Amino acid sequence: MRLAFAGTPAFAAMALRAIIAAGHDVTQVLTQPDRPAGRGLKLQTSAVKALASRHGLTVLQPAGLRLDGRFAGNAQAARVALQAAAPDVMVVAAYGLLLPRWLLDLPREGCLNIHASLLPRWRGAAPIQRAIEAGDSTTGISIMQMDAGLDTGSVLLARAMAIGPNDTSAILHDRLADLGAALIVEALDRLGDLARAPQSADGVTYAHKIDKREAALDWHASAVVLERRVRAFDPFPGVALDDRGTTLKLWRAAVHAGLPGRAPGEVISTLPAPLVVACGVGALELLELQRPGGRRLPAALCFPAGAPALGHRLAPAAD
Repeated sequence: MRLAFAGTPAFAAMALRAIIAAGHDVTQVLTQPDRPAGRGLKLQTSAVKALASRHGLTVLQPAGLRLDGRFAGNAQAARVALQAAAPDVMVVAAYGLLLPRWLLDLPREGCLNIHASLLPRWRGAAPIQRAIEAGDSTTGISIMQMDAGLDTGSVLLARAMAIGPNDTSAILHDRLADLGAALIVEALDRLGDLARAPQSADGVTYAHKIDKREAALDWHASAVVLERRVRAFDPFPGVALDDRGTTLKLWRAAVHAGLPGRAPGEVISTLPAPLVVACGVGALELLELQRPGGRRLPAALCFPAGAPALGHRLAPAAD
């Protein structure tokens, strides 16, 4: 098929690689503009742009797609290029811009989205993280016919995947990216035969974008909730706590039984025994931490000046 592709991060690049390998004619690739990143704030290209450039594909990087918006000139140029190429379909994966009506209607077969959840559960920006944080046992990939709503279109193809008890967002992301790449190739091969199933009105949840302010560890929450949040926020933004004025990132933890009468944040076991902290319900063993400017280390190696003493109160990291 002649298709256009819109995506930005590694999740999308996996799908584009599979589409190219399957022999489809990719007429244009839309991706976010290069942006400064890292300590030197050098302009960085997206994973999708890097892959498209290696394959000699035409790359469009409009800053916006609304014909009446601030970047109307960008949008009009992209529209002209896409109309000239006349793609049969557009595949969208983690693009980062809302598609306006003119673009949804441009390809003959419309726009297909690779979404990392089993819709209608976890519509929105952060379905992988929110599924882990909520304690879901299953997630998956949905190939959706896009409409003007937020992940509200009909589902053409879906496949489930188990969430393991130790899965982080980074681990689950990579498995879902592989599944999404395989499923979009299957959907393109079977496009004329796939039924478009409207999403149920029941079971709708929204995966709101992760806010850095959520990183501060709230010891008043239950240990079960906090352990899931540690995994959900790995690699971004991480869960942060304050130890005697130093902000530490907590990257791995385990749920323990609490002790009666202990205040949330109180150290109830310390090194060289397991480092365990009381929570609102239960307690949390701190397994892997990171000091500022350092790397992730086992808890036993993360306190060169000595671990917090029994009875010491750890606090959430300051904003």
